[in-house]
Amino acid sequence: MDFITPLISIIDRLCTATASRASRVINLDRSMHYLTAELNELMDKRDDLTTRLERAELDGSRRTNEVQRWLARVEVIEAEAASIMENFGQSRQGLGCFNPSCCSKYNMSTEMIEKLQDISELKGKGNFERLVTEPRPAPVEEKPCKPAIGIGVMLDKVWEFLEEEKVGIIALYGMGGVGKTTLLKTINNAFLSSDHNFDVVIWVLVSKEFVVSKIQQSIVARLGLPWADSEAHELLTSKIYNVLKKKRFLLLFDDVWEGIDLGDIGIPLPDDENKCKLIFTTRSMDVCSDMDAHRKLKVELLNDEKSWQLFCEKVGRMDVLESPPIRTYAKTIIRKCGGLPLALITVGRAMANKETEEEWKYAIELLNKSPSELRGMEDVFTLLKFSYDNLENETAKMCFLYCSLFPQSYSIEKEQLVEYWIAEGFLDSSYDSNAYNKGYAAIGSLKVAFLLETGEEETQVKMNDVIRSFALWIASGCGVNKGNFFVEASLGLTEAPGVKNWEGAQRVSLLDNAITRLEEVPMCPNLLTLLLQWNNCLNRIPDDFFQSMSALRLLDLSFTSIRRIPVSIGQLLELRHLNLTATKITTLPKELGSLAKLVHLNLLRTYSLRTIPREAISGLSKLVVLNLYYSYERWKIQNSNCEDEVGFEVLETLTQLRFLGLTISTVTSLHRLSGIRSLVKCVQYLFIKECEGLHQLELSTLGYGKLLRRLSINDCNELNYLVVEGEAGENWLPNLEVLALYGLPNLISVWKTPPREASLQNLRLLNIWYCHRLKNVSWISLIPRLEAIYLFYCKALEALVSEDEKLEPDSKSFSRLKTISIRDLPALRIITPLALNFSCLKNIAVIDCPKLKKLSIRTAHNSTTLPTVHCSKDWWEGLEWEELNTKNAFLTNFTSN
Repeated sequence: MDFITPLISIIDRLCTATASRASRVINLDRSMHYLTAELNELMDKRDDLTTRLERAELDGSRRTNEVQRWLARVEVIEAEAASIMENFGQSRQGLGCFNPSCCSKYNMSTEMIEKLQDISELKGKGNFERLVTEPRPAPVEEKPCKPAIGIGVMLDKVWEFLEEEKVGIIALYGMGGVGKTTLLKTINNAFLSSDHNFDVVIWVLVSKEFVVSKIQQSIVARLGLPWADSEAHELLTSKIYNVLKKKRFLLLFDDVWEGIDLGDIGIPLPDDENKCKLIFTTRSMDVCSDMDAHRKLKVELLNDEKSWQLFCEKVGRMDVLESPPIRTYAKTIIRKCGGLPLALITVGRAMANKETEEEWKYAIELLNKSPSELRGMEDVFTLLKFSYDNLENETAKMCFLYCSLFPQSYSIEKEQLVEYWIAEGFLDSSYDSNAYNKGYAAIGSLKVAFLLETGEEETQVKMNDVIRSFALWIASGCGVNKGNFFVEASLGLTEAPGVKNWEGAQRVSLLDNAITRLEEVPMCPNLLTLLLQWNNCLNRIPDDFFQSMSALRLLDLSFTSIRRIPVSIGQLLELRHLNLTATKITTLPKELGSLAKLVHLNLLRTYSLRTIPREAISGLSKLVVLNLYYSYERWKIQNSNCEDEVGFEVLETLTQLRFLGLTISTVTSLHRLSGIRSLVKCVQYLFIKECEGLHQLELSTLGYGKLLRRLSINDCNELNYLVVEGEAGENWLPNLEVLALYGLPNLISVWKTPPREASLQNLRLLNIWYCHRLKNVSWISLIPRLEAIYLFYCKALEALVSEDEKLEPDSKSFSRLKTISIRDLPALRIITPLALNFSCLKNIAVIDCPKLKKLSIRTAHNSTTLPTVHCSKDWWEGLEWEELNTKNAFLTNFTSN
């Protein structure tokens, strides 16, 4: 019986365990209900937390590691619970506790209980003190950048702009390779070591083919924000905005090619309220405007001193550069780099291992003829090509390439350039205002892109040396077809290059050399432009020289010494533009009249021209421009005996004529011309000389008032004054640019009645010589654009502006005046009755004006902007000064004659 007690105990425990297991199996449905409910509560908690996280992350915050691990654990628990639920659904087909599936159901129940415990524990851990941490990117990230030469002044200017509260957007603009990126990197790195108030400095490389999403990703990454490639644009925009609106930021955008909508990226507009700033670099002044820049700073080319310093640094061989011959060659090479840092660096490196004179001379030859062959220069041109490719149309590109026909750094008159382009067919060939406007617009576009720059005068443009070399490279098909443009301008040639070099060329430029004669006859069936001007010694061209240039459209022989035009000129049937300015021709050949397509004939200052046959002009039915200013004067009068010579009646037949320059030497011719309205309305240049019996010149009555641009009157001994009548307030001579009066001994006053304030709005140059009764030219104080005054040999002239004129100290008179040159004015006492600013004045020349004791110039500006005074030492020492400081300020600007 002893074995019964242990047996009963075993049976009791077995029954208890069995009952417990049975209970679990029986309560399986209730456990599943609890599990589902608990899991749903956990999911709700997870979803609420996720919503809060997404809102916080829009502000740029990051979820904490603790939260991240909790969410990952929830994801695992959810998957495990789902598996249990699926198994439970499948097990419900079994019946009774002794069914073969009971064991599995028991195990399932155990899993449910364990999972309920896991869920309960996870819910308890889901209450966080902090969900996110705010990103704290480094305030500045250093950019690799070597110390730069010649940017100190520009850096100082940028710091000044950054200090201005109302300045939010700053543009750094300039041509490619000038150092804009280097300057921007230097600005960025300066914040590493200086105290500043910016929370973050953000660098973004924009580039030509910029994409908004790429800029956004750069900013997001810099701010340390999470993002995915698939993230929607609107979400990125909102994310960036919510972060940046809480920060004081400095954005640095490099290489911007078009206006950027900051709002579309998510960037709050920098202004004086948020104290944020944006600095960007660009090659286009248009982009400066499109970006609404508050301040614009041009990144300038290096001066000679800094160019030498940078070049020497890259060559690295001062022992070589200190050799006198090589130093001379180096200076030449540096000039050809035109102050462009990228070119100086590239060429300097290319010359680093050149030690012999021959190597340096060869480098100069390459830069003159094939600069792309010098090591590294093709890379420079490739960089510049982005600016060329970005020009708005093919017209602008062709106009740009055409400028390379002129010598390096050569100042080209804008008007002349536009006329060339019209002749070539780049613009409308009608020579109307639309064509000229289109040409000037093209010049503006090229200047905005820094492919052209202002010349020595505002009316001129020029091309940087490196840009010119680049243009010739483009014109040659990037070095593939070098025969397209044949350019050997300003090289000091005494003989013309062999004609074999011309064959196949479309454009040939040999201007500004010392060529004396053209011997060979070239075969140039494709030639469109031939530039031979400024070969001052050129005096002979073979008669058959033009016979194989059937496509030629433009021929410029101006400022040569030719005395006759080859008769083969009559074979240039496609010629549109012929310039014979300042040549020594005495007659025009009759063959000229065969040029039925000729539109522009310039005979300006052909002083020796005595004969113009009727046939030379009468056949030019398409002529729009005919300039005989300071030229032919023997106008045949009707019913005269000179039947073969040109007369006004021939000019009347030129129905397309819009520009006429004339020289008139008799009152009869002047009166005859004035009666031909069709001609008068075309006169823009008028030279009147030696007209006996001319007492007054009535410009308005004669009809010259509206279009006249240049008026010269010489040696009309009886002329008293000019007369311009009109309604009150009417603008007199609105287009007059140059007024020259010479040898008018009885001229009492330039104008019979003083000009009104609205008159002479475009007068730039006044030149008066030998007008001995003239006492003043006070009316000049009303001329807003006057740039130069020359007054010579006028015995009675007492003042430029008389004391009767009411001028204020802050008067805007003479605000554009650059030059005053006065000579042999024995009665002159004052320039103006009180001292004025003369803010643009650069030069004053005074010779033999003994009564002039004061310079009427205020010295409110520093000595660096004071004009240079050219005069005798005795006259300078006799000047009277109201303040010693004024004299001292001028001392550095005094030049003794």
